[in-house]
Amino acid sequence: MATEELHALADDRALLGRTSTAERVADILRSRIAEGFFLPGTRLSEDSIGGALGVSRNTLRESFRLLTHERLLEHRLNRGVFVRVLSVDDVQDIYRTRSMIECAVVRSLGRPPYALDRVAAAVAEGQRGAKKREWKVVSTANIHFHQELVALAGSERTDELMRSVLAELRLAFHVVDDPRRLHEPYLVRNQEIVDTLAEGRRDAAEKLLADYLDDSRDGLVEAYTQRLPHDA
Repeated sequence: MATEELHALADDRALLGRTSTAERVADILRSRIAEGFFLPGTRLSEDSIGGALGVSRNTLRESFRLLTHERLLEHRLNRGVFVRVLSVDDVQDIYRTRSMIECAVVRSLGRPPYALDRVAAAVAEGQRGAKKREWKVVSTANIHFHQELVALAGSERTDELMRSVLAELRLAFHVVDDPRRLHEPYLVRNQEIVDTLAEGRRDAAEKLLADYLDDSRDGLVEAYTQRLPHDA
């Protein structure tokens, strides 16, 4: 692990405050994994990370356990803890789960009008990122779009499940070497879904979303398979 990475991680120590807990450490590591700070396949050093964050070995191990339960980390016998490398089957299963959640949310929406401000804001965020050619920003905005779409259900449990699914999906995004190709085509489709919901056409929006997720899955699987390590 590079020295500059550890210095950057040490900056997160302030987030722990006086009540340093495994959950807060897990929050920091989860965010860093989502950002690509720790890439899939990276071995996480207890000594280095614990020293950078100023937490005990037991606290760090508990945070590792929490993230392993979330399928972001994996323990390899006699080797340590690593950021997971997803298999193609993992990616396909994530999309099956997404389709069940997202399409069900749109299908269950009541009578229009719908509260689309936050969904539309995520679309605008992605469009601004594309204009600046900041493809990681576009990727994050796309994640926000789907989170806000699911948030229309008004269910904390569904929101939590969606956050977990999308966090795992980002492990695959970090392996693909052309984020523009992966995310840019969906900016227009995000806008189309928002516009269709704004018109009150819930069934049409669900069909757009279902086709969108199928196409997104196929594109990611194709790109991911080309970059997947042989031993994953």
